[in-house]
Amino acid sequence: RMPKAKNWLRHGESKEVLTAAGLKVSIRQMRGVYYCGCPEWRLSLEPVGEKSCGCLREFLGAEYDGWRVKNPLVCGAGGDGHKVPKYATNHLSVKLRAPPVMLAQKWTEGGDYTGWWVSEKLDGVRAWWDGKRLISRLGNTYPAPAWFTKDLPADTALDGELFGGRGTFQFSVAVAKGFKGDDAWHQLTFNLFDAPELKLDWEGRLRYMEDHLGEAKALQSVRVLPQQRCRGREHLMEELRKVEKMGGEGLMLRQPRSPYVARRTDVLLKVKTFQDYEAKVVGHQEGKGNLTGLTGALLCELPNGVRFTVGSGMTDRERRRPPSVGTIITFRFFEINESGAPRFPTYVGIRADAKWPPDSPWPP
Repeated sequence: RMPKAKNWLRHGESKEVLTAAGLKVSIRQMRGVYYCGCPEWRLSLEPVGEKSCGCLREFLGAEYDGWRVKNPLVCGAGGDGHKVPKYATNHLSVKLRAPPVMLAQKWTEGGDYTGWWVSEKLDGVRAWWDGKRLISRLGNTYPAPAWFTKDLPADTALDGELFGGRGTFQFSVAVAKGFKGDDAWHQLTFNLFDAPELKLDWEGRLRYMEDHLGEAKALQSVRVLPQQRCRGREHLMEELRKVEKMGGEGLMLRQPRSPYVARRTDVLLKVKTFQDYEAKVVGHQEGKGNLTGLTGALLCELPNGVRFTVGSGMTDRERRRPPSVGTIITFRFFEINESGAPRFPTYVGIRADAKWPPDSPWPP
């Protein structure tokens, strides 16, 4: 039986409360899931819908909050019988088994990739379609509206990227995590790059996607990522320059006739002029000069304990409300200095559905 909540919020509502230490933070409710800006909630490693903190226990009541985190699929009802609207019942909090995704290795500049398949490397959010829902790499469901997934097959798993366009990484993350509402999903597409469970080689899986979900079908939210054959190093570098000039991240190389391998593998390679990696925020440095009153840089730590600062790449808005301590971020860099830290790191954004430590070793 669901206990009665001491207080509750409707979908999209928020309220400022005080932590036990007197810090003013905001509580909000989205699709039946309660979020809090306090350090305890942000640093929790539980799935989003199962996170709790002293602020939520005080606001909702300890009994209701304890029931809420144990029943994430049905917690969209307020303690007084208030129901969230039907469009708000697709919970980001549902935790499923992590899908067996394939991860790419870094390409070798001296290699010959003639005949390999080339596609653009999208700077979006990785997503796996299991026939019913879109799932993240760690097994969290994305709150995609029913109209967004209506054209996807019920009997075939698909691997792809939720993508809002070049240079919109943070926006894509916010939409995928449910922070922008259902209408914002109109600005995303699900870009397919594999059908993992089909017992076919790469070309057979690509042909399946193009036949069933390709351009000829004119689907609203689904797109098969264009592929072309690599004609040699000069062609590969030309395509890389073209993509980067348009603001893209890089390219992906796929070995011909390769299987889908559920691990990091050299049959799938990423091609970029820069590198990226993940780090944990462990502190903030105050800004100086034009940045007085803002965050000047993030103090970050790599999995091996090496610390460095990331000052470039953040907007003024992000400097006013920087990622909190414990948050995992993505940064870009070009090389590593003698101390083992990245040179000229640039902030990209908060890492969606982050795993710590990352799967890939440092240095990448």
